[in-house]
Amino acid sequence: MEPMTAWVDSHNHLHDPRMGEVAGLVAAMREAGVGACVANATGEEDWPAVLGMARDFPGFVRAALGVHPWRAAEARPGWSRRLAELLEGHPAASVGECGLDAWVASPPAAVQEPVFLEQIRLARELDRPLTIHCLKAWDGLFAAFKREPPPSRFLMHSFGGSIELAARLLPMGAYFSFSGYFLTPRKAKTVEVFRRLPRERLLLESDAPDMAPPPSRVRHPLAGGLNHPANLPSIGEGLAEALGMDPAALAAQCSENHRRCFGG
Repeated sequence: MEPMTAWVDSHNHLHDPRMGEVAGLVAAMREAGVGACVANATGEEDWPAVLGMARDFPGFVRAALGVHPWRAAEARPGWSRRLAELLEGHPAASVGECGLDAWVASPPAAVQEPVFLEQIRLARELDRPLTIHCLKAWDGLFAAFKREPPPSRFLMHSFGGSIELAARLLPMGAYFSFSGYFLTPRKAKTVEVFRRLPRERLLLESDAPDMAPPPSRVRHPLAGGLNHPANLPSIGEGLAEALGMDPAALAAQCSENHRRCFGG
């Protein structure tokens, strides 16, 4: 019998010290059935850590280098040049996590926007996938895309927008990742959006250590209610149930989608 396709975690923060030692996390993920992941930096000081994990766990961890909108004010002069140099030196690295967030008051949009625009430009010019955080900032996102067109493929991480927003993003090259928090009953509308998305644009993410699934889906608990990345297969099974799909079929579909978005 053919082995089941491994699940792929298209977005996490594996370097986050709140989860503990990385080798143990990776071992638990592999044992749970996760075959690969993308570890996303949120600021410049994270870049060496995620690159180190990609080096230490080749074929399992892919690095994403970026500046999160919450940390846009921390971007030091010359950050964009240093980011470009690292991306040029690491051809498998993608750009992220970056984006816009109107849910937070600080930093303001005027600080977030130029940092995001520069990361869009880098991703497009270097032809790298781009992982986007967008919260209550959809008008700003589309305005940004008018100023800096996105690269050929990009991930709307933990997508909580409407099907109408998704319809505008799909022709641009968007993929949409589902996180475990959306399995809570209050997020039923988000699950319905994922039912209506094209299957070839679906991805899965743990967003560990955040966006934990409901307790019934937690197979790998962490202190403080944090989300272990090895919960991803349980999250995938929850989405498969919601979509009326066999879990193995969803794992295979998302693995293929991940390959098209992020590369082999």
